[in-house]
Amino acid sequence: MATFYIGTSGYDYPDWRGVLYPQELPREQFLACYADQFNALELNYTYYGMPEAKHMDAMIKRSGSRLHFSVKAHRSLTHDISLSKWRDEAARFCEAMRPLQERKLLLSILFQFPESFHYQIDERRYLDDLVRTFAGFPLTIEFRHASWQQDRVYQAFRKKGLVWCITDMPALKTLPAQLPVVTAKSAYIRFHGRNAAQWYRGNATTRYDYQYSDEELSRFIPFMETICHTAQVVQVYFNNHAKGQAVVNARKMKILAQNIFSGR
Repeated sequence: MATFYIGTSGYDYPDWRGVLYPQELPREQFLACYADQFNALELNYTYYGMPEAKHMDAMIKRSGSRLHFSVKAHRSLTHDISLSKWRDEAARFCEAMRPLQERKLLLSILFQFPESFHYQIDERRYLDDLVRTFAGFPLTIEFRHASWQQDRVYQAFRKKGLVWCITDMPALKTLPAQLPVVTAKSAYIRFHGRNAAQWYRGNATTRYDYQYSDEELSRFIPFMETICHTAQVVQVYFNNHAKGQAVVNARKMKILAQNIFSGR
């Protein structure tokens, strides 16, 4: 039976007061409160600012070593790539991950590439170089363009032990379709919401402003059962963070999935 990790993308949202956090809870206590309900967290502030090892140490302490982490790669490695500087940025990021890796609390480093990152020769070469640079770390790759969704890519991922990120997003033409692809011992699922109207027009908040119904989540359980036929570990994160919707949906999914997964 696969081990189940579930959580949200980010946690430090003041508008989660009254949903996850008590109204008067100081923000420095958010992480400990979060760890009372979920066993995993996808850190996403690391995309906007380069993390440091001391920051990871602090998170381990504040969570009481109860959380496992997936950490989103800095934007200099996925969106704002400088061919002359990215290796230095990668080295800084790797060094910051050491505390989590040494304590066996690092589930994955998530590389989320933009929709403009297509299956083309330059992009493929960069990805190969990036994977080699991060050798020894558990890596998950999320593509936002459907051109990557092909058997030769899956085969390459399996050969290198890379995790293909399964996404639930609006059913738009150029976005990857939702398929139960497992390319490593771990499977990784991100729920972004299905707000098609705001996907291209919205900002980082409105794009993910969507709450899954209980029926929508229930229909996803057979999909997850299929994944469990080959995956030993399944990570699930809800990125629909606006108004605490990710918390509501993660709680419900935790209940729905309890019959097919081990773990808390």
